[in-house]
Amino acid sequence: APLDTPAVGEGKVLVVEFTIAGADYMALNGGPNFNFTPAISIFVQCESQAEVDRLWDALADGGKPIQCGWITDRYGLTWQIVPRDFFALTTSPDQAAVKRTFEAMMGMVKLDLPALRRAFDGAAG
Repeated sequence: APLDTPAVGEGKVLVVEFTIAGADYMALNGGPNFNFTPAISIFVQCESQAEVDRLWDALADGGKPIQCGWITDRYGLTWQIVPRDFFALTTSPDQAAVKRTFEAMMGMVKLDLPALRRAFDGAAG
């Protein structure tokens, strides 16, 4: 079928509209030739480590953790689960602290805000 007329059989959904945190989204069933890739991800900025943990655990149920706060859910959609304070740590004028923070992040799968803060401060472990 041409790309502008995806084949959708009986019982299949063509378009789904949904809202997340007040933002409207639309998803289209493009058929078997269009798969999720990490090139498209949903970015979630969390207020606390507890929120990171809660979302991560929910997405990991049937999903696959990747690295540096990225995780693919059971449906193949990739998410970035990032604590809001991470951005303060990585935009500081203290470039040595920023470097330590990024080095710590590169060794993580799920982001660990207390560990990132320790790296920023130059504390061991």
